[in-house]
Amino acid sequence: MTTGPIRTHSAAPADDAIRTFDAALAALDADFPADPHEAVRHFRRLARLLHPDAAPPGRAAEAAAAFARLSARRHGADGGHADHGRVTVTTARRGYVLGGVLATGDLAVLRTAHYDEDGDRRAAVLKIPLRPRDNDLLEHEADVLSRLDTVAERRHRAYAPRLIESFRHRDTDGVERRVNALAPLTGFHSLAEVAAAHPDGLDPRDAAWMWRRLLTALGWVHRARLVHGAVFPEHILIHPELHGLVLVDWCYATAVGTHVPLLVDRHQDAYPPEVPARRPATPATDIHLAAHCLRTLMGERAPGPMRAFLRACVLPSQTARPQDAWQLLADLDGLLERLYGPRTFRPFAMPPS
Repeated sequence: MTTGPIRTHSAAPADDAIRTFDAALAALDADFPADPHEAVRHFRRLARLLHPDAAPPGRAAEAAAAFARLSARRHGADGGHADHGRVTVTTARRGYVLGGVLATGDLAVLRTAHYDEDGDRRAAVLKIPLRPRDNDLLEHEADVLSRLDTVAERRHRAYAPRLIESFRHRDTDGVERRVNALAPLTGFHSLAEVAAAHPDGLDPRDAAWMWRRLLTALGWVHRARLVHGAVFPEHILIHPELHGLVLVDWCYATAVGTHVPLLVDRHQDAYPPEVPARRPATPATDIHLAAHCLRTLMGERAPGPMRAFLRACVLPSQTARPQDAWQLLADLDGLLERLYGPRTFRPFAMPPS
């Protein structure tokens, strides 16, 4: 499924006018360019520099506030065309009316949208690459989600987003981008948000159901002969009330036995050795990433037997790690019963935002 040299991803440099975080902060207080094409470029330039993940050390909170202000000033950055105050992106099948910016990640910006179909107004999320050079990754994600629709077991399909359609769109700056239209996910929070809300570590009894759902999702993916390749906190969404989980951002996925096509620089310490070495990825690759995520989420609150269980999942040797997420789930259930007794539903809530 993947060929060619491995790629790495880090924040793209801004143009000559605005190069630094502080310069972007200053530009945020100035007027956006009047020309819509320049306004689009200006917005994307500031988005790359002000994103919290790209913030200088100790300035993540300042970056988050600035990025929220930038999102509120999205005029001219809609990537579509205006129609009586609305911005629309039109495909052969649908016309999407764009709303606000939901989030900006390493590769793409997520925009709320709605469209009319069969007389009903329906919601969507448009995933638009920040850089046209990443069009192939959005196309790859669409292929992977389509494979999950056709090859993977249908009973677990809710563990991944639903693709409405994937299309090419030429935006206001004249550049063609591959856009993925996805069904929205309501009421979900990323594990990065969960970790931020629990700086002293999440109670292992709460982490347990998230861990179980994650292993179920990975077992489903691996049975379809796929490796997610980027099981990081921002790509794991949980629904606190329903105890649901969805794995997002499938641009990094690959077939079992091929190498992960893209590395995220800021997560370089989380990857198992086979990924940077460009060796074939297997289910043990995702298991390592998932265990690293849960170990970080619980921190020192994890009891000794659980820490030992996690250590076995992050061994440097790929073949020495667990190879089957379904079997690992059964082993985890045995460990949880020994630690906490029979499984019961434990309510979980995120603090008010």
